[in-house]
Amino acid sequence: MGNCHTVGPNEALVVSGGCCGSDYKQYVFGGWAWAWWCISDTQRLSLEVMTILCRCENIETSEGVPLFVTGVAQVKIMTEKELLAVACEQFLGKNVQDIKNVVLQTLEGHLRSILGTLTVEQIYQDRDQFAKLVREVAAPDVGRMGIEILSFTIKDVYDKVDYLSSLGKTQTAVVQRDADIGVAEAERDAGIREAECKKEMLDVKFMADTKIADSKRAFELQKSAFSEEVNIKTAEAQLAYELQGAREQQKIRQEEIEIEIVQRKKQIAVEAQEILRTDKELIATVRRPAEAEAHRIQQIAEGEKVKQVLLAQAEAEKIRKIGEAEAAVIEAMGKAEAERMKLKAEAYQKYGDAAKMALVLEALPQIAAKIAAPLTKVDEIVVLSGDNSTMTSEVNRLLAELPASVHALTGVDLSKIPLIKKATGAQV
Repeated sequence: MGNCHTVGPNEALVVSGGCCGSDYKQYVFGGWAWAWWCISDTQRLSLEVMTILCRCENIETSEGVPLFVTGVAQVKIMTEKELLAVACEQFLGKNVQDIKNVVLQTLEGHLRSILGTLTVEQIYQDRDQFAKLVREVAAPDVGRMGIEILSFTIKDVYDKVDYLSSLGKTQTAVVQRDADIGVAEAERDAGIREAECKKEMLDVKFMADTKIADSKRAFELQKSAFSEEVNIKTAEAQLAYELQGAREQQKIRQEEIEIEIVQRKKQIAVEAQEILRTDKELIATVRRPAEAEAHRIQQIAEGEKVKQVLLAQAEAEKIRKIGEAEAAVIEAMGKAEAERMKLKAEAYQKYGDAAKMALVLEALPQIAAKIAAPLTKVDEIVVLSGDNSTMTSEVNRLLAELPASVHALTGVDLSKIPLIKKATGAQV
């Protein structure tokens, strides 16, 4: 019987021995292996990285300068089967410190031999090349032990004869001199560059100010153009609004007139019926008795009639004279008013036909009031006509004559207004 042995990736397991005197060796890392009791042997070898500190003290260089050099190496046992077998042959059974000591002796020997072939300047100024040289020279020897050099770096280099410090002083003086020269040249270049930058800044500032002024001027011009256009559109819109309002007022007035005409027609029809009823009532209650009474006073009335006719003729002549005088006054006032309107029309001619039409429409109520003023003194009007016409025909006739009257008084042809043209054209 036997046991199953496991090992991690940081360790190598070596199983040796076996049945019938076998010399077979099994190398395992990061796995498992079977070992027989009594006839198999198992051993372990660490595969972890080992850090080795190499110190070489008072080693003379090629120029005879004694140096103290400290280096750090990172090494580990290689896992290739052949190299792992070599490492197991040499280090199996030893602890990690023993392995470090063997590698340390090898690295220090190579480090000493290389230091004797280089100058202090080569060692101090190019440590990476020095470390690379040590690693390349020592790698074959430690490789034959199954060990790999992962890295080798120079940690410290110094001496006790002030050789390095002397080199440093010379170099420091050269560097300080170059630094002073560089500072002076930098300050000079900075002053020149600062002056150039200030000049460029002023040039850019002046160009920017010029562009700002140009942009501001263009903005003001564009703003003025926009304001002018807005004012024109506003005036046009306001005039269109007023004209549309006048048209709407005309439509409303036309509708009101039509409503009044319908109402008058209804009222006339009612009054006609009332007249018929009253007539019949009068015939029954008054006319028949009155006929008898009328025959009685007919003779008396004939005499009174002659008297009244003569009085009426005198009164009519009086009224005619007064009417002629008033007509002359009205005619003179009309001519004066016409002259005033003519001058006013010339003054407002620049507003165009639409404005003159608006003024005429505003004056129509006043003209109508003046025309109807005498009618306010009349209590009742009875229209008598020998034709078979009705009140509607009389009203239509008055409407048809209205544009001609207004044209005679004001010089404005109302028949060109669409609503009035439609109303008067329907009567022609």
